[in-house]
Amino acid sequence: FGGRGLPYLAAIGATTMILVMAANTAYADFPRLSALQAADGFLPRQLTYRGSRLVYSRGIMVLAVAACAVIAIFNASVSQLIPLYAIGVLLSFTLSQWWKIGHLAPGAEVQERGSVLRHDTRWRLKMVANGVGAVLTAIVAVVFGVTKFTEGAWIIVIVIPALVSVLFAIHRHYRELAVELSLEDYGAAPRVVRHRVLIAISGVHCGTVEALRYANALSDDISAVYVSIDAEGAAKVQRKWGLWGNGVRLVVLESPYRLLLEPLLEYIKKIASLRQPNETLTIVVPQFVPRKWWHQLLHAQTAMLLRLALVNYSGIVITNVPYRLCNGRRNV
Repeated sequence: FGGRGLPYLAAIGATTMILVMAANTAYADFPRLSALQAADGFLPRQLTYRGSRLVYSRGIMVLAVAACAVIAIFNASVSQLIPLYAIGVLLSFTLSQWWKIGHLAPGAEVQERGSVLRHDTRWRLKMVANGVGAVLTAIVAVVFGVTKFTEGAWIIVIVIPALVSVLFAIHRHYRELAVELSLEDYGAAPRVVRHRVLIAISGVHCGTVEALRYANALSDDISAVYVSIDAEGAAKVQRKWGLWGNGVRLVVLESPYRLLLEPLLEYIKKIASLRQPNETLTIVVPQFVPRKWWHQLLHAQTAMLLRLALVNYSGIVITNVPYRLCNGRRNV
């Protein structure tokens, strides 16, 4: 139409409406489809959660991120995105029609909630129609994939088998997890014969005292652990601990290379290796909770680092005891 005039605007408007409807279909149905797949264990369980507006908001966010990534990869080129869209549509048509062929054959009635499924008396005719449609759409999809491979179709040809492998890997993980967590033949849980508590401290202050109070509620077998990087600081901690430690043993770990986390981890692993059967070791870490979120960046986050380092060790529990600071007042 020469890029102007009413016919050109009508064509552009119609194209825009078609694309809007196509995008709306994806955002309306993909979150529900992903939630069904997640419920069956082929996608992460988080996709089954509904947001405050009762929609699968996480599926919508995943789709939005994926759409942005595709647009960025193909530089928003319509000529490269059209094969991607066409192969996806044709492949979905092919799979859905093959599925119908397998479910059109007569069989017993299936009672579902609020309905009864009965086979169609014209199932042969419909089976032939779906078979012809599946073959035709499969042929066109293959032709698109071969002729447009270098123009964008490669992402479908390569990524879809990879995604199928990922889906089955996720399903296998959930299946194995269910077996591991099953109570079948589990028997009675073994009784904890000893509960040892270690308090990791960086000094003696209000947060340390609150952590000690919590540790006293867990066990009588308590030790405090301090990593010393200079003798003067260690002596100061020992003096204050004598006043506020309530008789609990203080272990001072020398760190000549001024490392903080490594000596503590080494000591914890040494204690863990000497545990008796059915003995639990709990690491209590005082944690400041400042008023502003960015203040968290100013602290060592020892509890989080210990949890990451010891997550694969059985029988070790990492507990952080929050000490909240609110408007300059103490708030535990």
